[in-house]
Amino acid sequence: MSQEQAGARAEVDGRAAGRTTDPARSLLLTDLYELNMYQAYCEGGMTAPAVFEFFVRRLPPGRGFLLACGLETVLRFLEEAALGADELAWLDSSGRFSAATLGRLRAFRFTGDVEAMAEGTICFAGEPLLRLTAPLPEAQLLETRIINLLHYQTLVASKAARMVLAAPGKVLLDFGLRRAHGAEAGLLAARAAYVAGFAGTATTLAEPLFGIPITGTMAHSFVQAHLDETLAFERFARTRPDQVVLLLDTYDTEAAARKVAALAPRLATDGITVKGVRLDSGDLACHARAVRAILDEAGLATVRIFASGGLDEERLRRLTAEGAPIDGYGIGTSLATSSDCPALDCAYKLQEYAGRPTRKRSEGKATWPGRKQVLRRYDAAGRMAGDLVAREDEAGPGEPLLRPVMRAGIRVAPAPTLAEIRAHARAQLARLPAHLAALGDDPPYPVEVSPGLRALAEEADRAVAAAVAPPGG
Repeated sequence: MSQEQAGARAEVDGRAAGRTTDPARSLLLTDLYELNMYQAYCEGGMTAPAVFEFFVRRLPPGRGFLLACGLETVLRFLEEAALGADELAWLDSSGRFSAATLGRLRAFRFTGDVEAMAEGTICFAGEPLLRLTAPLPEAQLLETRIINLLHYQTLVASKAARMVLAAPGKVLLDFGLRRAHGAEAGLLAARAAYVAGFAGTATTLAEPLFGIPITGTMAHSFVQAHLDETLAFERFARTRPDQVVLLLDTYDTEAAARKVAALAPRLATDGITVKGVRLDSGDLACHARAVRAILDEAGLATVRIFASGGLDEERLRRLTAEGAPIDGYGIGTSLATSSDCPALDCAYKLQEYAGRPTRKRSEGKATWPGRKQVLRRYDAAGRMAGDLVAREDEAGPGEPLLRPVMRAGIRVAPAPTLAEIRAHARAQLARLPAHLAALGDDPPYPVEVSPGLRALAEEADRAVAAAVAPPGG
């Protein structure tokens, strides 16, 4: 380890020292069988280097591509993963693990290497998004949390990317926290959506935590609490003079728009500008046209119309095709839960141990062995034309997508900013084949397996067959 790496390691150790339970960084946020295997590996002397890869086995129906997301949170976890004093005390009291295992866990720090696709990279089934190399017990113990972080953010970013493509030029906002499956999910959904191209989020903590712009209007309850709808609008505007966006559909949408049209000149004399109105129910295209006409007739052509309420990429695509005069959308449930596809068939599998290629041959879940690289080709217009999954050391045409991001547990370069990750995702979406950008999935994007990788699989199979062959067989 170099002097620079040693200094970085000391900084990481210093942050973890004396820490009590922090669920997001805890090694106990895992499946019990990971801890069981950790002890069995250590006690069996199986501590040689192991290579694990995270990948999606198959694309869900109706999905032509995915957008890789979550790498930065994984790297942060790897830097900080540890056990606090209270966690170690609980493990000890549980009686499940030996004193030697507890001692190893007390001193646990990630020491391995990581190669990965950059966040915001378009990816497909069968392609490793991340490769981790570390002593076997260490690499195994990290499995569950790595899957947890990469799976959810890739799922949401992929959903958000479809919405961005379905509504080009529109302002998209994340409204998903209240329907997300827990606090961390809501925050990570805001992050993943922003990476994919959303303009902001309603989740307040996302701004101090990630630097994501936050936005908010008002709820129907605010209007209901007032007997006079106009008075509700005026009071809200005077308390939020810099960001006045008023909700129109508590009672009668068009009537509310006329009230805004009458109120706006009075607010303007006090230097308050109505920036926008929001629609949350009914036939959004029909209401938007009526509201637009009312506002324009009142000289309020700069007031923007936002819509929310049960939106997904299909509704966005229909509203876009209809030419609905809607400037932006707030999207919640379908984004944060990826409601039409709530999970990806993904895995983190052992591909090499102690220099020996390994593979799983289970029906429907077979894997390709060894350390792999993804090589991407482009056509003359610069659009993605096809990928090759090859051995890491195998020559082939195309741009290598997996790059080193950690060595000996230390980042090889400063973390990219969220703005840089977002810009990379935007550039990737611009290079999609036309039918994928139109949210089609036929024909499927070509992903081939190299001859070298197929030969390595045969080698791995022969080694297993020889090992289990009966004596003299």
